[in-house]
Amino acid sequence: MIIFINGSINAGKSTVAKMLAQKIPNTALIEVDVFHDMIEWMSIDQSVPINLANAVSIIKNFAERGLNVIVPYPLSQKNYDFMTQSLAALNTKILFFTLAPTIDIAMSDRGERKLVDWQRKRIQHHYDIGIHNPAFGTIIDNTHQTPEETTAQILNQIEKI
Repeated sequence: MIIFINGSINAGKSTVAKMLAQKIPNTALIEVDVFHDMIEWMSIDQSVPINLANAVSIIKNFAERGLNVIVPYPLSQKNYDFMTQSLAALNTKILFFTLAPTIDIAMSDRGERKLVDWQRKRIQHHYDIGIHNPAFGTIIDNTHQTPEETTAQILNQIEKI
């Protein structure tokens, strides 16, 4: 099974993905942002296609070895299409969940994370292009949920599929 956790920056993707990885046996967690760290000198718009291609390779590697995979990353419709087409040949379920807190929550400093200006601009961009409200997968309004509640909701949805 491959689970994508979609949503804007600061929507709770990484936190929920880590919790899911602890609860779903035999799971690999792929943080796509690590690939951008390798080419941090490159603009995000240039690096996203490279980052996603690298993610596809690693997802396939794990999935072909029977591991579950969780990928927290903001997906536009274009990037969703790329991922689903690139992974279509795998004989496994591919699930998409979007964490969609209100923009004021996404823009707020939460926990130990203190947002910087470029992150706030990127959050605004994500909301402007509809990352929080895609035409694919399951959308979860986690505005008033703890990460544990959001994780439980996703696990409940997975059991029904």
